[in-house]
Amino acid sequence: MAKAGHGWSGAAAERGSEEEGEDPLDARIARSGCLEQHRQLQECMAERRDWRHCQEQVRAFGACMARQQRQRG
Repeated sequence: MAKAGHGWSGAAAERGSEEEGEDPLDARIARSGCLEQHRQLQECMAERRDWRHCQEQVRAFGACMARQQRQRG
């Protein structure tokens, strides 16, 4: 399965990405330790096409990111 980016490559070029062609948001999520939760959310969205049907994944990803934010802040 191909990895889906966020389509903000123009903004990445302006800010300068760590690797050429790498989505800066994907890189930030990977560094956060929440990559698996993000992947599950993306898969649900691809399958269901409606975030309202993916609330379990939304909550899991949000909780993981919040934990990471608290640990860094």
